[in-house]
Amino acid sequence: MELSAVIVSYNVRELLRGALQSLIAAAQATEHEIIVVDNNSSDGSAGMVSREFPSVRLIVSDSNEGFASACNRGILASSGEYILILNPDTVTRPDAITRALDFIKTVPDAGAAGAHMTDKNGKFLPESKRGFPSPLTSLFRFTGLGRLFPRSAFFNAYYLGDKPEIETCRADILTGAFMLIRRKALDEAGLFDTSFFMYGEDIDLSWRIRKAGFSNYYLHDVHITHFKGSSSGQEMETSVRHFWNAMIIFSEKHLRKGWHVPVRAAVSLLKWLSLTRLRVAKMVKSENPC
Repeated sequence: MELSAVIVSYNVRELLRGALQSLIAAAQATEHEIIVVDNNSSDGSAGMVSREFPSVRLIVSDSNEGFASACNRGILASSGEYILILNPDTVTRPDAITRALDFIKTVPDAGAAGAHMTDKNGKFLPESKRGFPSPLTSLFRFTGLGRLFPRSAFFNAYYLGDKPEIETCRADILTGAFMLIRRKALDEAGLFDTSFFMYGEDIDLSWRIRKAGFSNYYLHDVHITHFKGSSSGQEMETSVRHFWNAMIIFSEKHLRKGWHVPVRAAVSLLKWLSLTRLRVAKMVKSENPC
């Protein structure tokens, strides 16, 4: 088997249908298998996959075990030489799979490859290529300095600002929305760390692939659309909490011990500021519904 595609899904039935339709069309020239791990959805996602996509292997979880754990279940059930981690809210362009496989097969040091992602309006998503989230690069990102100097290798190192989106390049960090991984690299780096429930697991795995001696690449000519679904206020608060908790886990795994306390303090402050901003915005919206 050349390619195993793993999609983790939770309550995104209609988006999942579109993701599967586009993936099947894009992978038709490749020997492949598609594995969907459903994290105990309540919207009929599992039934839809069973009825409409009988060739897709479906794994249904008894509970929402998180993205990392569900990905690992799919990976362990797979047999492909290359593994594609794909989000259910994506549309894969017809030539994306062929282009990505052609690249990773011909570049020996490529451990993983990511795609040029755009949102539903066609706007480039900068998280397609990222640098290592050191305390300094993260500070520049969250204070807005990166946006003020978007092409700077120093101020916008978080998003590799000096690397044009129209050029393929090495990238420290790839996104789990589309991550094509050489199995050998995964065997050496290890599976997703299940300490991360949601967010951060792709950053962690990308960095471990680098530490295992491989390179990660952003591929400018491999295109996908990444739809980011809307969430309720409570869901957004939960997402913010998971994100900042993930940043604490990552920093304690990969930064020097001397940074742990100040980084935890800074992350806790940023978490509080983010939650406060969400709550204020929610209050303003409720007072001015129009």
